[in-house]
Amino acid sequence: MRSLVLSIVLFVVCPAFGQQPKEITNSIGMKLVLIHAGTFTMGSDEKPEGLLTRPPHEVTISKPYYLGAYEVTQDEYEKVMGNNPSRFKGAKNPVEKVGWDDAVSFCKKLSEMPKEKAAGREYRLPTEAEWEYACRASSETAYSFGDSADSLGDDKAQSTLQPVGGKKPNRWGLYDMHGNVWEWCADWYGDYPSVAATDPQGPIQGSQRVLRGGSWYPPAYCRSADRLAKEPSYREGSNGFRLALSPPVKQPEAANESK
Repeated sequence: MRSLVLSIVLFVVCPAFGQQPKEITNSIGMKLVLIHAGTFTMGSDEKPEGLLTRPPHEVTISKPYYLGAYEVTQDEYEKVMGNNPSRFKGAKNPVEKVGWDDAVSFCKKLSEMPKEKAAGREYRLPTEAEWEYACRASSETAYSFGDSADSLGDDKAQSTLQPVGGKKPNRWGLYDMHGNVWEWCADWYGDYPSVAATDPQGPIQGSQRVLRGGSWYPPAYCRSADRLAKEPSYREGSNGFRLALSPPVKQPEAANESK
């Protein structure tokens, strides 16, 4: 049984940022959760199909960041982009059939909205390391909730796409980290290093971007460590994304905070 080193900073005070709220709700109603800095074991060598996840290696996330509590919904996507490319329509369903470039464009346009700009928020996709760290939520099992998806009822991946938030959250308040839609990450795909890393960004170039979390089809590859690599233009009814946000230097407006 592999060891997991996990060090969670429980109280964040940074001279540049000040104390950050545990959650924020932005101007279009998207909820983001503060993820504290820490160290964890990224990757897995537990199953034959886990070749892309090897070798397990220690990763340190040195700064706190925010991550969307939910996958970006079709309603949210349409508010920002003015269209809904999804195959499985539903306002609270995760947006899907979006490529990596579409997800990055959403982040940019949301950041440029007047209230978000005034609050100093610049949205982005999470790095692959940030994604897995948040998904694990201090766990060292195959899933954030244990080693068996079959024995955990509402937590396990579904066989059809569902509205966001229909399953239980992980212990850090994040929903649908296992299943629903694959989620684009910022990184180019590449092999893992065999040594410890701090705030890894992935290769500086490549041909495929990383997706994480598994999806409703097929629902098998939903472990915390599972990875998928696809061209940035890849658009299917099983891939979407969620937002990340580094704490802004300027504090969010009080009306948009949930303390």
